[in-house]
Amino acid sequence: MSEAAPTVAEAIQAPAQVVQRSSWQHLWYRLRRDKASLTALVFIALVIAFAVCAPLLETVTGHLYDAQFRDTGLTPQGLPVGPNSEFLLGADYLGRDMLVRLAYGAQVSLLVGVLAALIAACIGVTVGLLAGYFGGWVDAVLSRFTDFVMAIPFLLFALALVSVYGASFQMCLFMVVFFSWAVLGRVIRAQVRALKEREFVEASRSLGASTPSIVVKDVLPNLTEPIIVYTTQLIPSAIVFEASLSFLGLGIVPPMPSWGQMLSDASQNSMYMVAPWMLVSTGLMLLLTTLAFNILGDGVRDALDPKAGRRLLAGLRRKQKPGKEAAHG
Repeated sequence: MSEAAPTVAEAIQAPAQVVQRSSWQHLWYRLRRDKASLTALVFIALVIAFAVCAPLLETVTGHLYDAQFRDTGLTPQGLPVGPNSEFLLGADYLGRDMLVRLAYGAQVSLLVGVLAALIAACIGVTVGLLAGYFGGWVDAVLSRFTDFVMAIPFLLFALALVSVYGASFQMCLFMVVFFSWAVLGRVIRAQVRALKEREFVEASRSLGASTPSIVVKDVLPNLTEPIIVYTTQLIPSAIVFEASLSFLGLGIVPPMPSWGQMLSDASQNSMYMVAPWMLVSTGLMLLLTTLAFNILGDGVRDALDPKAGRRLLAGLRRKQKPGKEAAHG
């Protein structure tokens, strides 16, 4: 015999079941409802898959990223051929497959972008924590060093280093990291200066907790949101930095392809005038990738905002009001 269905009064009096979510679940819950951020996340996943499949593309097409096909990739006049069945995105001025080079360029850009952002975030968080928590001469020294880094001309510094040590992947990564951590360091310093005077930090200090314990267990967990947001937004900046250095011949060393280097190839001897696909494919890839990371960073920032949930509920209520009024009418 089945149980009787609860009456309306019992259903009203029954307490609502509360679903508890972690902060990461809240982040994903809000991010899923942001169509722009979700689209950006899907596009970034496709770019990552494109980069990972670069060796597979090389095998399927039979075109190595540095192989020059002067018979099939160039016209009798020596100009690159356009998109066709053999070269889906056309060839460059040396007869190299643009599709394969674009995939390997995605590997370089994503590797430099993500790796540089993570290293820069670690440096910025460390400097900000030390400067903000200890204050005094530690704060003065680290803050002046941060000001010094932000005042250095980017291109002049890159030219000086490359002229002495030569261009390489490691040198490109170092230069991107060197100019990426300072802003995050300042943000973390300001946050730590406000947090160290809070009651929970004073309570830990009065209970005899050591300074490393307070910094790691009490202060650092409260910096998770700005660290995630700024690290996400550092990635497109690092990608653009790397592309700028490679465009000027100060970054990735040929023949390893890089998006900036491929844009430089398209600009040589106004090659983009006779082979516009060299500029369009690479430029669009760089533009859309950095735009997707920026949109995702903005979405993560909004999703981590404590007021975002209230704004979302307010928007849902506004959408529901016309329906309710119509029902009453």
